[in-house]
Amino acid sequence: MGSLPLMGWRFCPALLALGVLYGQVTVETRARASAPPSLMPPASLRIDSNLVLVPVTVCDNHNRPVTGLEKQHFRVFDDSVEQTVTHFGMEDAPVSVGLVFDISGSMSSKLRLAREAVSEFMSTSNPEDDFFLVEFNERPKLVTPLTEDYREIESQLAFADAHGRTALLDAIVLAMHEMKRSHKSRKALLIVSDGGDNCSRYTAGELKNLVRESDAIIYATGIYGLASSPEELAGPSLLTDIAEQSGGRHFAVDLHDLPDIAAKIGIELRNRYVIGYSPTNQRRDGRYHPVQVKVVPPRGISSLRTSWRRGYYAPSE
Repeated sequence: MGSLPLMGWRFCPALLALGVLYGQVTVETRARASAPPSLMPPASLRIDSNLVLVPVTVCDNHNRPVTGLEKQHFRVFDDSVEQTVTHFGMEDAPVSVGLVFDISGSMSSKLRLAREAVSEFMSTSNPEDDFFLVEFNERPKLVTPLTEDYREIESQLAFADAHGRTALLDAIVLAMHEMKRSHKSRKALLIVSDGGDNCSRYTAGELKNLVRESDAIIYATGIYGLASSPEELAGPSLLTDIAEQSGGRHFAVDLHDLPDIAAKIGIELRNRYVIGYSPTNQRRDGRYHPVQVKVVPPRGISSLRTSWRRGYYAPSE
């Protein structure tokens, strides 16, 4: 059989290497260094059946990734039916990151800290990561194509000038199309914006459908003030919907907290579990299957926050 479309991963019936993490539960604050070889054993598993891989992030109340959990701490449900977890691991593989950066007029007083936030996020990167930059006001523009040198993006942002209206949806769509050029197995978008959309050609419904079909995880930082229009009022819920659907998160932040939140997003992005299962329902119906992940915390651990991609499309033939 062929493999199912995966949540955040591209996979075919071939070899899969997963690093399994043992030991006590810890709060991970690692940055830049690749995963230690001991956590990424060379053993491979051949997959001869349909397999769904679910990237999962677990954080504490301070938005710090929690590592050290084991397979028995996770339960996964496909179409509300509990599944048997057959594959489990955690790795810090290279990531392709698309930065979607708002330069509309309302960002003029916020650009300095927004640039600083990008620098903090980039400081958590690994040498094998690559990046691209989409800037947007009334039109989105790919300013920096895929590059392994994030300093190119920082240099470009130094010349950013805030003006015009906000085509947020169009910018995300452009970034998702650009992401298809990346050959990395892990992909992510980071959105830095301060409000809702007011001049995009794409609709929210069209964007949400693209997010369901994409394998990119989306993080969004919203720098909100007092909303004065329906578009601004709708901004937070829109970013929350698309981020959570992808397995990421939306942070409504105070401007001065933005750099710290961006750094935490970078660390969280690079500390994810991978849960694999073969669905009990093997029908190739082309239907969207909702997925739910529950964490059973170890004794003494509570109030964990879990993020995962919320579903996948089954093959149609």
